[in-house]
Amino acid sequence: MVRRTKADALVTRNTLLDAAEHLFQAHGVSRTSLNDIATAAGTTRGAIYWHFKDKADLFNAMMERVTMPLEGALACAAGKAEAADNPLLSLRDSMMNALRQTATDEQTRRVFEVATHKVEYVSEMQAVRDRHLRVRNQCMAMTEKALREVVRRENVKLAMPLPTAALGLHVIMDGLIQNWLLDPLAFDLEKSGRQTMDAYLTGLGFSLPAARAPRRAAPARAMPA
Repeated sequence: MVRRTKADALVTRNTLLDAAEHLFQAHGVSRTSLNDIATAAGTTRGAIYWHFKDKADLFNAMMERVTMPLEGALACAAGKAEAADNPLLSLRDSMMNALRQTATDEQTRRVFEVATHKVEYVSEMQAVRDRHLRVRNQCMAMTEKALREVVRRENVKLAMPLPTAALGLHVIMDGLIQNWLLDPLAFDLEKSGRQTMDAYLTGLGFSLPAARAPRRAAPARAMPA
């Protein structure tokens, strides 16, 4: 019997996760069985149980393999806020990077679509719901931390309590991504996201650098008669 190496095991694990991503996207999580995933990956159901406890464990491993845009952006924003020369622009740039990653990275988009539109929180997926809530709470905490630093540095009195402001920013980002995933051709995620975010931040009381207006061509002078 050939002895499997750690490298072989890692290849098998990633192959299973790749197969799960595509099947979950195509058929939904509840309508995809572990046997379906094993068949698509060219392995056995036993191989799945070698790497994962159950479907929920496999799903969460799929999620953790790809840093979700909002999670990564907020971790970056919270970490950079205190050191940034302009924490407000740093926060906005981090949010824009999340939208850009969603719009341009195929795997991120696929996993995000599965996580938002292709999973049901039935009993066997309780661990997935628990992870979703945990990540949501972490994102909220990181958003609030970044905003608190911006308020401190900008010396701004917010138009609403800080936790409410953080919730609003989180809902805007999450809603933009979820709606774009329903129909990516409906609107430009980056452009609409930037405009919506800037309007919200301005409404909170922050001052953002004015966008440069396009330079108009000088009117042609009439030739002398």
